[in-house]
Amino acid sequence: MKIKFKKRFAKQFDKSTIKVQNAFYAKIKIFQNNQFNQILNNHQLTGKYKGLRSINISGDWRAIYCTNDNHKSVMFYLIGTHSELYK
Repeated sequence: MKIKFKKRFAKQFDKSTIKVQNAFYAKIKIFQNNQFNQILNNHQLTGKYKGLRSINISGDWRAIYCTNDNHKSVMFYLIGTHSELYK
C-alpha cells in the first residue's frame, strides 16, 4: 500500500508535538498491516468530510484519509485534535 500526504497534512503534522508525531508513526505501522485494527478506531465520516475516513492517533488526535485505486493507495488529508477538525 502506498501512503501519500497532502501539503496541509504535512504542515499540520510539522506543527504537532514530537509525542503526537511518534504516535502517528506507530499507528501507521499498525495501519499498514491492518487498516481496521480496533486500536485505530477506523470509521467513515459524515457531513463536510463525507467520503473520508478517520483513525485515532493518540488521545484526542485524529488523522483523516481516503483510499484510492481499489485500496492500493491512501491519501492523508488532515491531522489534528478532534475539536480542531470537527468544529
